[in-house]
Amino acid sequence: MALACRIQISASASSNQAYFSIRLLIKVARSLLELKKTYVKLDMEKSDFRQKLLTFLHSSPTPFHVVNVLAEALQEKNFVELKEENKWDIKPGKYFLKRNDSSIIAFQLGEQPPEETGLKIVGAHTDSPGLKLKPTPIMRRNGLFQLGVEVYGGALLNPWFDRDLSIAGRITKTKRNGAIESTIIDAKEPLAFIPSLAIHLDREANKNKSVNAETDIVPIISSEIQPNELDDLLAAHLKKGETLLSTDLFFYDTNQASLVGARKEFLAAARLDNQLSCFCAISALLEAEPSKSCLVVLNDHEEVGSASYAGADGSFLLDFFDRISENSEARLRTIARSLLVSTDNAHAVHPNYPEKHEKNHGPIINNGIAIKHNANQRYATNSETAGYFKRLCLDNEIPFQEFVNRGDMSCGSTIGPITASKIGVRTLDLGVPTFGMHSIRELAGIHDIVNLGRGLKVFFNDVGLDGESF
Repeated sequence: MALACRIQISASASSNQAYFSIRLLIKVARSLLELKKTYVKLDMEKSDFRQKLLTFLHSSPTPFHVVNVLAEALQEKNFVELKEENKWDIKPGKYFLKRNDSSIIAFQLGEQPPEETGLKIVGAHTDSPGLKLKPTPIMRRNGLFQLGVEVYGGALLNPWFDRDLSIAGRITKTKRNGAIESTIIDAKEPLAFIPSLAIHLDREANKNKSVNAETDIVPIISSEIQPNELDDLLAAHLKKGETLLSTDLFFYDTNQASLVGARKEFLAAARLDNQLSCFCAISALLEAEPSKSCLVVLNDHEEVGSASYAGADGSFLLDFFDRISENSEARLRTIARSLLVSTDNAHAVHPNYPEKHEKNHGPIINNGIAIKHNANQRYATNSETAGYFKRLCLDNEIPFQEFVNRGDMSCGSTIGPITASKIGVRTLDLGVPTFGMHSIRELAGIHDIVNLGRGLKVFFNDVGLDGESF
């Protein structure tokens, strides 16, 4: 940061005025120097962090890939995988388990029983709005072959036009011995395209553009495809004698995540809602002190209501508490001493549409983590959980803001209130301020992302939740 200070004192100014002007400028210069040191420190902290984040986003086009990449990172740090169908022998240590290949719980237990310490929990979701391939997708229209899709979640559809699209997800197949097996795949290369209608054919396109989810966003894949060519495209992921049975495949934009802005202070990427929270949560868990009992739960299907066996409204987390508890009393004591930090993106104040935001509670991008409030408990924050996290932030110089949606606009939700009501755990909702939420490409501030990672790390390593600390 370049510092330049100029002082101009008129000839008529008194010596006292000159003296105080100089003192003021010296004070300002010192403050700027301290600010520079802070930015340098943040740059050092975020350089490795942001590169890992970019790699993670590039490697995670679907919830299945999110879980797979994070599971590999956990195994590298000696987390032991548990299977729900097996008997558990839980001792102090590090573990993780998956459900549906798209949800994951990672946790570590200290020496003290969890019913005595509680668990510090961070929750997020692995899924993002998008386009899912239909089971029988191939259709021919006007000499072109297209692939039928369903809209998954509340996707912003207009940005999907004119993008290089690829396909990724999970396929289920029969092996040569007749056994059924699922495999995660990623075509990686551009395979499809959804062309927009030329302005010459739609003169009102820039005034009012609505998108029909059934007919307008059907990707083109070829002009010469054969009926079985989609299977052929997937054949690279099949061994000799294997047969494709079914798919959970999604289209995604092949444009990679990137740092943008004059000072590279913004991150532009697909699926920032809510993959950046997943990354920050696991990164913080990997830096948690071994003595701390803490947990990360990343659920699928938040964007469609969480009502699935892998979603937050399912039994995944509750089943976990049952498995680690000797009896119902121990489970209830553990939950009563625990706190869930639900991390999901918040709407940053859009400079072109400031009227869409509540005047006193619109978070500014790169100005800190947003603590999310809603009187109707669409966010589960209350004064105790917010106060606790604010204390952590103030003690560790982590900037934070507060978000409240306009009263005349509907409020989104998170896994926070769903988990709070399902489990009965104290909950706080927060997240990184973001532009373009649910678009094919979103924008967030890199400083906010770094600070979210710092905040979650501090949370995991805090002395406790009860007594003076809460």
